[in-house]
Amino acid sequence: MPELLPALSRRERAILVHLALDRSTAWIARELGLSPKTVRNYTASMYAKLQVGDRAAAVAIARDVGLV
Repeated sequence: MPELLPALSRRERAILVHLALDRSTAWIARELGLSPKTVRNYTASMYAKLQVGDRAAAVAIARDVGLV
């Protein structure tokens, strides 16, 4: 896994990939068998770990490191 992402859990990385594919929170929740609130919690945790404030910044990092 790229060096910028080791702090992310496997679930957070999976959600990040879905975010990069422009999938909605509701879609991600259905796909992963989670509640939308749980997806939002994972997303908030991921943003904190990546030190970003929004989806676009998180997706930019994912693309920069070759995750998507």
